[in-house]
Amino acid sequence: MSGESQLDVRDPRVAASIQRYWRRNLRIMIVLLAIWALAGLGCGVLLADWLNRFHLAGFPLGFWFAQQGSILIFILLILVYGLALNRLDADHHRELERLRAGDP
Repeated sequence: MSGESQLDVRDPRVAASIQRYWRRNLRIMIVLLAIWALAGLGCGVLLADWLNRFHLAGFPLGFWFAQQGSILIFILLILVYGLALNRLDADHHRELERLRAGDP
């Protein structure tokens, strides 16, 4: 190692930081998976008959969600997850650096 102090995961402050990180990560995943389920299952299957009364680019909206919409939403959710986790990782890294420096 390069002489920098290591954090002890048994330290209650470090353990609390790690637990906060995973709680936030799980919250992000649950929200995004719920959105995906609503788009894929809800709009593509359960609400398809009702959505078919509306059209998007000449196609019934329920059909559109079942064929293309849920895939596009899934791709957007991957992008959102990546951006959200980058921000969460940066916040967590800053918090661990403060702990390493001895700040409360």
